[in-house]
Amino acid sequence: MEPTTLLLVAVLLLGLLLFWRRDPEARHIREMMDKLPGPPVYPILGTLLPYIFYKPEDYWDLGVRFLNEYKPLVKVWLGPVPAVGVTDPTFVETILNNTKMIEKGHVYKLLDAWLGTGLLTSTGQKWHSHRKIITPSFHFKILEKFMPVFADNCDILVNKLKKEVGREVFDVYPYICACSLDIICESAMGTSVNAQKFGDSDYINAVYNMKRIFMERASKPYLLSDFIFKFSKWGKLQDKSLKILHGFTKKVIKERKEQRVNCSQKICTDDDIYYGTKRRVAFLDMLLEAAENGENLTDKDIQEEVDTFMFEGHDTVTAAINFSLFLLGLHPDIQNRVYQELKDIFHDSDRSPTIKDLQDMKYLQMVIKETLRLYPSVPLIARLAPNDFELGPYKIPAGISVVIPMFFLHYDPDTFPNPKEFNPDNFLPEKIVNRHPYAYVPFSAGARNCIGQKFAMLELKMVLSSILRYYEIRSIDKMEDLVMVLEIVLKPKNGFRISITPRKSNTMG
Repeated sequence: MEPTTLLLVAVLLLGLLLFWRRDPEARHIREMMDKLPGPPVYPILGTLLPYIFYKPEDYWDLGVRFLNEYKPLVKVWLGPVPAVGVTDPTFVETILNNTKMIEKGHVYKLLDAWLGTGLLTSTGQKWHSHRKIITPSFHFKILEKFMPVFADNCDILVNKLKKEVGREVFDVYPYICACSLDIICESAMGTSVNAQKFGDSDYINAVYNMKRIFMERASKPYLLSDFIFKFSKWGKLQDKSLKILHGFTKKVIKERKEQRVNCSQKICTDDDIYYGTKRRVAFLDMLLEAAENGENLTDKDIQEEVDTFMFEGHDTVTAAINFSLFLLGLHPDIQNRVYQELKDIFHDSDRSPTIKDLQDMKYLQMVIKETLRLYPSVPLIARLAPNDFELGPYKIPAGISVVIPMFFLHYDPDTFPNPKEFNPDNFLPEKIVNRHPYAYVPFSAGARNCIGQKFAMLELKMVLSSILRYYEIRSIDKMEDLVMVLEIVLKPKNGFRISITPRKSNTMG
């Protein structure tokens, strides 16, 4: 730790200690939290004391241990910040259906510098109005316009993978990450960072840095202080990264607004992409059109929503695709069933999928849902309690984060027999109908469910079907070999090691 940061930490700890002793609201929270089950609580560090001596790849096992020991509810103190974790589906339903509990947990504030108050992090009237404006952007007819974006980038991916044919093992994650980034960037902003063609870029590295910074702050109590963080090496890295990320988004918005003016004056060029008249639609165009039609959206609002769409739609989909390939590579019988479904849809054609084709991929959808059960892209979510309330026999104090750990909820043997087994039949209609609706929530649920889940499912099907039509997948590692890293998005520490073999031909014959 740098000397300046160390000094600031000491000042902060002293201030926290004084606050801890005197503040009446803090005392009320402590008294209620003391009555809840959970691990030992230490001064200032709370229940994070064991975590500060572990690496990020150890957080998963520690979290599972705590939840197993204290389920269905466990108290935690993230330094001076209190939280409660819940694993009972009835508790989850109470929380996610509570229309007053729509504000995200404290940890989401760490994303404010990057995302501002976009749809993920906003609350109150701004969240309600923006949700209403943005919801039509994910209508089925609008999503259909993204199909060429999906198809073009999947073609690049399939061709890129050719160089891995014949290798005994390679990490597929960078390929999927680049493809997903190109898809989301073009879908969100109508432009591409060409990650698949040119590899790393300043933008890609800035995204990676911001995710790493988030986890550093979330796991180190002293970095929760904005004052201390600002003078740390992580604060300086964030300033550098945000300059790149926000600079790129602002540049694209400025250029797109100019293109729209040109097109409205009938002077647009072939390179201008204009919603409703040209070949591609972008999320940015829909926001700009809404602003032009009188909706209360400033340029800053639009930037925040585009940055949010980029953030939420990149790593989450990347993780789901990789875990799906990994699991299919371990289960050739299930992979063959998916391939047979694709043959039944495409026959001898090598054409790109239509949106109807994607809808017909019923078994592949079951595979994706089962993958998200075992490895939910976002492993946990949190809501802020606006007032004291009850969860069964427990009394929860106002002002704390209530955390829902999907990575634990989805492994309940009472809901999913043999929960560690990869079994897409868990999502047969007759099994879903008898299951508690809040026992499986990979896209959250209630008023703040994931607005882009239909978009994500279409992209998942498009990328996975494109790969599986041309290649047979074999995974090198077993499920028990994966060392999970509990970050913003779930991923294994050492990537996804697979090998690929071409199908008998480059068509579906």
